[in-house]
Amino acid sequence: MNDFAREWLHAWNTHDLEAIMAHYAPDIVFYSPFIQQLNNDPTGCIRGKDALRAYFKRGLDAYPELHFEPYHVLEGVQSVVIYYKSVKEMLSTEMMVLNEEGKVCEVRAHYTAA
Repeated sequence: MNDFAREWLHAWNTHDLEAIMAHYAPDIVFYSPFIQQLNNDPTGCIRGKDALRAYFKRGLDAYPELHFEPYHVLEGVQSVVIYYKSVKEMLSTEMMVLNEEGKVCEVRAHYTAA
């Protein structure tokens, strides 16, 4: 597992919102089916780090038992895919595009049905 994925998983598993947010660029674009649920937003998209912070805080509050169990990390050109067990025993993959500074500028999250 690469350092980025290890640090990202550790931040989530310790529920450290500041450490989580340190991975994301200010102009982040984040797509997830959970955005549709938690934000009641049919687009499933969040733009900007402040909006993402509020969404992640809402998620951490909604799932206090949250713990991600990693299965695989796939590395690409300025991108990484993390495959893990998420909340409610769902399987998840997150495809993350990294900018020149190594910060996540786009995410496409995918989950198995709950």
